[in-house]
Amino acid sequence: MGHSRKSKPNNPFTVAQQVLQTHIQPGQHLTVAVSGGIDSVVLLHILAQLSHTMPFSLSAVHVHHGISRNAGLWSQFCCNMCHALDVPIYVAYLQIGKESGQSLEAVAREQRYQVFSRLYGDFVVLAQHRDDQAETLMLQLLRGAGVRGLSSMPVIRKQSRQFVPQILRPLLHASRHSIETYARHHHLNWIVDESNDSIAYNRNFLRHEIFPRLSQRYPNYSATLQRASEHLSESLLLLDELAIMDSAQCLQSDKLIIDQLRSLSIPRAKNLLRYTLIKQGAALPSSVKLEDLLKQLFSVQADNHLQVRFGNTEIRCFKGLVHVLIDRTTPDRTGATYPWHGESELVLPPTSGAIRFDKTTGTGLCAAKLSTDPVTVRFRQGGERFRPTCNRPRRSLKNLMQEAAMPAWNRDTLPLLFCGEQLIWVPGIGIDCEFQVKSGQPGILPVWIPDKP
Repeated sequence: MGHSRKSKPNNPFTVAQQVLQTHIQPGQHLTVAVSGGIDSVVLLHILAQLSHTMPFSLSAVHVHHGISRNAGLWSQFCCNMCHALDVPIYVAYLQIGKESGQSLEAVAREQRYQVFSRLYGDFVVLAQHRDDQAETLMLQLLRGAGVRGLSSMPVIRKQSRQFVPQILRPLLHASRHSIETYARHHHLNWIVDESNDSIAYNRNFLRHEIFPRLSQRYPNYSATLQRASEHLSESLLLLDELAIMDSAQCLQSDKLIIDQLRSLSIPRAKNLLRYTLIKQGAALPSSVKLEDLLKQLFSVQADNHLQVRFGNTEIRCFKGLVHVLIDRTTPDRTGATYPWHGESELVLPPTSGAIRFDKTTGTGLCAAKLSTDPVTVRFRQGGERFRPTCNRPRRSLKNLMQEAAMPAWNRDTLPLLFCGEQLIWVPGIGIDCEFQVKSGQPGILPVWIPDKP
């Protein structure tokens, strides 16, 4: 008796409903991205119906790129459509500018996702479907992408930062044809972006010139390419699991140990380096740049302070460890002072970090002494002196940071806690002797959170 592959539903409503039933929790908020095109119009129509029978709230966002002369009309169309469905909508206005060599489509996409990352809610819902998946796979193949680039778009893409909505794609298993059929059946209106017909864009060239020919020989090509992309996603999971295993031996405080990295084969070292960069939020370099970086890491000497830049990332080596620095553009902190009035957390805008103040007993700062003078957070200006150990004299903060093997580029970014004019706490070094709480007394323990968004 033969075995048959169980086919997945293709009706957009059923596809989206099953995804939401699997991934959405009661009370969560969904923001659907609407462009006015047929895909997002159908998705909005489906979600508006499901919001009446499923326990989630719904709003919409439209990004006004300003590229087309018709952009204002598209925004008005999306607003009218949402008002008719009683769905609140937010319009984000952008001014797209690109540098030489950049793709206008890529820049617009990046800025669009920046808008999504600032929205309120649990999910931003996108209308990408099975044919989009096939187009993306082909584009990535033609760019010579690796397994990560060829992997299928996930139904849910979790964000690494807190309080950022996740990306949800409930129509990935619906075809473009089924979406068009749904729109006609429900007599929906949509707009057509005039740029969609221009084969000057690579995606449009594939859509209008290549895939129609391909479908004559392989009618189910989009489902087949999606299946291939899903197989590659499984391979990527295995590569990530291998990187996690290698991380156990090669990582120290989220920093690669150069000597341990050298003990791996070139493919495994490259895989671990790529995985580490992604986990720390770096924009991946090209394959050539990644290989060059790995060669430099393999040959760097202990006393050679390697410094490599690419995209939003800077790589530094210090005492045998690889430091990954993201967007290391430090604002002028001269004279910057942030008062602390007893709140449990103090956010510091210049550093995109925060200090958490935990109430303790017998550890941390003496709570009573903190009431004697104003408590403020400042940044290093030079000349500060500190005494974290009671059996040693007060010493320069610079020397203490050097002894603590603190990288030079981190020293001016650390928040320093003062009581009056006395330095009382330095992250990674300790609490001044005079302000250390005694056993059994109420204390306050500061905790530095450098990467809090």
